Amino acid sequence: MLFSVQCCVMGENPKTEIHEIAVGPDEARQRLDRLLSQKVEGHSRMRIKALIESGQVRVRQGDDGRTVTEPSYRVKSGERITLQVPPAVEAKPVPQVMDLDIVFEDEHLIVVDKPAGLVVHPAPGNPDHTLVNALLAHCGDSLSGVGGVRRPGIVHRLDKDTSGLLVVAKHDAAHVGLSTLFARHDIQRRYRALVWGRPLQVEGRVEGNIGRDPNNRKKMAVVSAGGKPAVTHYKLMQTFGPVAAVVDCRLETGRTHQIRVHLASLGHPVIGDPLYGRERRSRLNELQDKLRVAVKNFRRQALHAVELGFRHPVVGQDLNFRSDPPYEMQTLLDQFQRLDSG
Repeated sequence: MLFSVQCCVMGENPKTEIHEIAVGPDEARQRLDRLLSQKVEGHSRMRIKALIESGQVRVRQGDDGRTVTEPSYRVKSGERITLQVPPAVEAKPVPQVMDLDIVFEDEHLIVVDKPAGLVVHPAPGNPDHTLVNALLAHCGDSLSGVGGVRRPGIVHRLDKDTSGLLVVAKHDAAHVGLSTLFARHDIQRRYRALVWGRPLQVEGRVEGNIGRDPNNRKKMAVVSAGGKPAVTHYKLMQTFGPVAAVVDCRLETGRTHQIRVHLASLGHPVIGDPLYGRERRSRLNELQDKLRVAVKNFRRQALHAVELGFRHPVVGQDLNFRSDPPYEMQTLLDQFQRLDSG
């Protein structure tokens, strides 16, 4: 059983998470860090281990309680475990001069063509050299603060290894206006994906709630209970026999990994996707030697945001931007094209 609350610490805005776990008979003898990482969402096992070692865990059996600092401690049936997670102290990103492919810019917003491999904003494991760092160097202080310290100007995101068009707000009014457009689904977002297999339908609509994968917390999944509503429209653009296909996807909602999860749920994961495409790598054996090597050496998912359209939140002008897939993705598409023509 798990009971979790969040409480303010000494009247401050940041909140300390407090998680109470009752150890059942079938959970006895598990390592403390393992049990907590299974029970407490949103924190890696390494993070849980660090919290234990820093004295944030108390274990009670009846009236006896003590602080446990050994991650390897074996829990006992009937124990009650209290985990405190102090609020994270957000480090302010620093400006870093980096190349930016700017598609459009005025005093209200900026549209960039993000390369694969670039993280949008600082996060654990990626503290700097992100798009936010580059934007701070380019725009100075003229980015909206609505997204918080680590995400100035960021209205929406693209995954690290997804390339393509992304809009950033330069001030709070533009940020609120763009966020309203996203909430109303008044943003035109189209993506191009190279997927394994050939979809049976030329056009389709995928609707399924997306939530954390119960078997792998690093992944998202289409879930039968909970999660958030998600809708993706797709259209088959080109096929390469039964092996692969090019599909265009239009987002109606914008959930974490949405296109990748929805296409994988159809049995057609994005080529190069390290999270959702591993099970289809057996398809490599069906490819000619040269193409098989090209796919193996393709170090990203074959997903690109090709179109972004919206009404300017301040001046009211209709804007539409398009971006061709980058060189490495187009090269892979060309090689599949030669397979099809051969």
